[in-house]
Amino acid sequence: MNNLFTTFLIKYAEIGVKGRNRYIFEDALVTQIEHAMKDVDGEFAVHKTQGRIFVDCLSEYDFDEVVEALKRVFGISGICPVICLEDEGFDVLAEKVITYMDQAYPDKNMTFKVMARRARKNYPKNSMEINEDLGEKILHAFPEIKVDVHHPDVLLNVEIREKIYVYSKVIPGPGGMPIGTAGKAMLLLSGGIDSPVAGYMISKRGVKLEAVYFNAPPYTSERAKQKVVDLAKLVSKYSGPIRLHVINFTDIQLYIYDKCPHDELTIIMRRYMMRIAEHLANQNGCIGLITGESIGQVASQTMQSLMATNEVCEMPVYRPLIGFDKQEIVEISEKIDTYETSIQPYEDCCTIFVAKHPVTKPNLGVIRKHEKNLEEKIEELFQTAIETDEVIEIG
Repeated sequence: MNNLFTTFLIKYAEIGVKGRNRYIFEDALVTQIEHAMKDVDGEFAVHKTQGRIFVDCLSEYDFDEVVEALKRVFGISGICPVICLEDEGFDVLAEKVITYMDQAYPDKNMTFKVMARRARKNYPKNSMEINEDLGEKILHAFPEIKVDVHHPDVLLNVEIREKIYVYSKVIPGPGGMPIGTAGKAMLLLSGGIDSPVAGYMISKRGVKLEAVYFNAPPYTSERAKQKVVDLAKLVSKYSGPIRLHVINFTDIQLYIYDKCPHDELTIIMRRYMMRIAEHLANQNGCIGLITGESIGQVASQTMQSLMATNEVCEMPVYRPLIGFDKQEIVEISEKIDTYETSIQPYEDCCTIFVAKHPVTKPNLGVIRKHEKNLEEKIEELFQTAIETDEVIEIG
């Protein structure tokens, strides 16, 4: 429990350069913060005023829980725990600032600087006078503290608005842009390490997510499906609610297995996954597909293989991990808490029908030719897969 701070000032970065459209991004950020705070014990009010966003704490709350929730909201660059004061005159302000410094910094062996901002111009002291007079009061109260105007250990911010906001700590936020400000895309979500990270990275740029998982019962278990649901829940802590489409892909996989050369199974199956994902994306207002592919990581992710899968899509395919090595991807998955779930030993549909010697440089003309072997039934199987789509609301 921490009752020292009565509100949190939310800082943003990129939103500040959006010009006349800035209010749209600010409003989206307020909405995302309100959504994040729903799961936090306590009563909170989020409001926007004069280019600032505040989260007011209206009841008892857990400081760490609030900070953790805010650190998952894209668009936030900094989280500042604030004491909010009524204007009762400068002497009262100085007393309360001294009390704050005493409580916030038990070890006084440090340097400081006061940085005042007078947004309310009828305040009797200007910013420079506030800096000097408050600094003098603090030095008198704590002789061991020193002033350093260039590289202070503590930068004490005092904002004079309708109320007076005092803060000195800035907790880094996740950055990025508020969810929904950049449209919506369909994530191909498997049970692996890569695709949840890809979803996280694209949503960080303000893209709202839908997701599709290709299920292959009885070759994959119900637990494999639950693993993907669990991963979607973890990603949704950052991305907001996700609609997860579960597609029964077994019949299509068996048909491809029966009719096409086995060294081309992965590529042809992947092409049909992309076709289905694009169909669902168009149905649900998405304007792009997202995959977790990285060049050269596996046989289906060579440049030639990626070209072969791209060829079936008219919609853009975004691959945020395309230049990452595996360790870089693992580090992000650990940061967003998806790694331990991703490595659970439940097979997804991609790993069941893998050829012993998959083609790594598929010839597009040959692939198209072998896909003609599927013409008798593939359209019917495609439609059945779409019509039996199971939608799970996540988050």
